[in-house]
Amino acid sequence: MREMLEEKLARFTELEGMMMDPEVLGNSSKLAAVAREHGGLAKLAGLYRNFKSVVQELSELKEMANSEDAEEVELANMEIPGVTQRREELWSELLDMTVGGEDATRTRCVMEIRAGTGGDEAALFARDLYEMYKRHSEIKGWKVEIMEASPTELGGFKEITLTFEGDGVFRELGYESGGHRVQRVPDTETKGRVHTSAATVAVLPEPEDVEINIKPDDYRKDIFHASGPGGQHVNKTASAVRLTHYETGIVVSMQDEKSQHKNLAKALRILQARVYELFRQQEHEKRANERQSLIGSGDRSQRIRTYNFPENRLTDHRINATLYKLDQILAGNLQMVSDLLIDHDRNQLRESMGSLDD
Repeated sequence: MREMLEEKLARFTELEGMMMDPEVLGNSSKLAAVAREHGGLAKLAGLYRNFKSVVQELSELKEMANSEDAEEVELANMEIPGVTQRREELWSELLDMTVGGEDATRTRCVMEIRAGTGGDEAALFARDLYEMYKRHSEIKGWKVEIMEASPTELGGFKEITLTFEGDGVFRELGYESGGHRVQRVPDTETKGRVHTSAATVAVLPEPEDVEINIKPDDYRKDIFHASGPGGQHVNKTASAVRLTHYETGIVVSMQDEKSQHKNLAKALRILQARVYELFRQQEHEKRANERQSLIGSGDRSQRIRTYNFPENRLTDHRINATLYKLDQILAGNLQMVSDLLIDHDRNQLRESMGSLDD
């Protein structure tokens, strides 16, 4: 954890310098990206700076306590308990802020919801998940934007891609990555039998342009006619965009907008997030032993949660937690689930770190 905090502080210091750079100041889009990342790190970096200052003060007091000067020893022994307590309080705050890993301070993320097994019922469940996250975001004051959607005739979604922006957005929504299973009686079921279907959710931290800058030379751009259900054209002009990233082979298509320019802008945002996520996962694999205490690998095949409608029950299998408040959670009160996951992660992190004096 100390290594990660040092990296965050170094990055924050670098961003402080960039905000004074004439080249950055003269580029409004780059300045906005730098300012966003700087703002996202400000609280954590400031807290860690205070923590390091208190640690240094405590070290000096302990040296004084071993002095041959009786007055210095008495003064040091009087101040050590208070400074030690302050150090513990700051460390506890740092633990709380770093729950969720090194991307916990991200203020933007991309969410991809896909219907799994279960046909039309799975697509309807994917819509229910979208509406739950949308309502939760409204409560939190987060900004939500639909980037791409594939609706079904019954009103569900085969898949839908969203972006979220707001304070603590990835710290909370990062826990949603994985397999979600629903158990309920479909409207089309005449015998009252409970059916099981599923959907997957992937949440990716959205990097700033200054972190991963994908240039036009890095991808192939194909332009084609957007098509609707049944293959019919929804736009007479070629406005749909497909980007293929050369290095990783990642492909992103976007056709929701009538404007080619808007589709390209959306596709680039999704491409950046997916490329960043791939690099992030590769880095995580290299440092897997250091991260065993953290939850949230983003494994889409992992079944993380069951939504049982007949019992009004939600069960999160990662922490074996069950809440009989499914109706409230689907209405947007996801905070009660997020709090349980964060508390569990926080306790694991504290146990893994041990005492500061060890």
